[in-house]
Amino acid sequence: MSANGRPSGQQTPPPQKPQNPQNPQKPQNSQNSQNSQTRDSAFLRACRREAVPHTPVWFMRQAGRSLPEYLKVREGIPMLESCMRPELVTEITLQPVRRHKVDAAIYFSDIVVPLKAIGVDLDIKPGVGPVVAEPIRSRADLERLRELTPEDVHYVTEAIGMLTGELGATPLIGFAGAPFTLASYLVEGGPSRNHEHTKALMYGDPQLWADLLDRLAGITAAFLKVQIEAGASAVQLFDSWVGALSPADYRRSVMPASAKVFEAVAGYGVPRIHFGVGTGELLGLMGEAGADVVGVDWRVPMDEAARRVGPGKALQGNLDPAVLFSTREAVEAKADEVLAAASGLEGHVFNLGHGVLPTTDPDALTWLVEYVHEKTAGGRG
Repeated sequence: MSANGRPSGQQTPPPQKPQNPQNPQKPQNSQNSQNSQTRDSAFLRACRREAVPHTPVWFMRQAGRSLPEYLKVREGIPMLESCMRPELVTEITLQPVRRHKVDAAIYFSDIVVPLKAIGVDLDIKPGVGPVVAEPIRSRADLERLRELTPEDVHYVTEAIGMLTGELGATPLIGFAGAPFTLASYLVEGGPSRNHEHTKALMYGDPQLWADLLDRLAGITAAFLKVQIEAGASAVQLFDSWVGALSPADYRRSVMPASAKVFEAVAGYGVPRIHFGVGTGELLGLMGEAGADVVGVDWRVPMDEAARRVGPGKALQGNLDPAVLFSTREAVEAKADEVLAAASGLEGHVFNLGHGVLPTTDPDALTWLVEYVHEKTAGGRG
């Protein structure tokens, strides 16, 4: 690996496609808008609130730690380095598609990859998570966050090119961390239970906070654009920690930055998914920020989530990932509850209410996909 994180000898990828002068947000001849193979997939149809042959299924963290084949190929390779190896990313992203027959793949990466790519001194420590060497807590610190360019993450373009060739009609979901969650890691210096430094900055210096989130919104939007331009059929914005905020704080101090990200990629025409944990009180606002699909964790039933979000949005969720450790009968019963609560929705993507837990039996995921497919065969016409 070279000093800037690129594999030694790696060639610079070809330049991105020219932008449409009439709409600088939308590329000319975007391969996503032309990809009829994935366009008619159950996943993308559900995201567009169209009729589906069955309820589509994918799982957050489906590519990774619960799979023995993942542990084997990643053995001895640090997390961030694994995100920069296109062949490895391709293999890991494909593993759950082969094993579970899910309706969509999600690009294997980490939400801090774009921060690492622009030079933030951070690492992902096993058992801890992202750790930032020098937290950002002043205006001088903010200046360390430069813009992200496609060349910074050339390995993403290369990996997605490989993946779309392998996936065929199966859509690929790109993703990024939302500005609030990225800011919480940067300000706290790592994972936090109470977000005390983050909230202190948000309340104590609202202008610096707004500038920080605006800077992160630009970085996040650039990262999503790279993925869409390379061939991602949808994108998900993870705001993992935003459930720590009240609705008033979210609307005032976070929503403008999230909306900026969604607006930046609106011209591409791909579905935009928004997900956070513990966000039952924020679901309506998260949809209002610009998402086409709102992710729901397991704490709120899907029919109640639909009431909170309002019409015009598809929903994604929301089986409790811990249920998968119970009996098959119990899992099926809880899956039936999710499907029943979602039966009246305009569009529903079946998922867990958070990521796959590390010690989950992979076979439980495989037959859950089969069960949902069989249970909903015939779909919504």
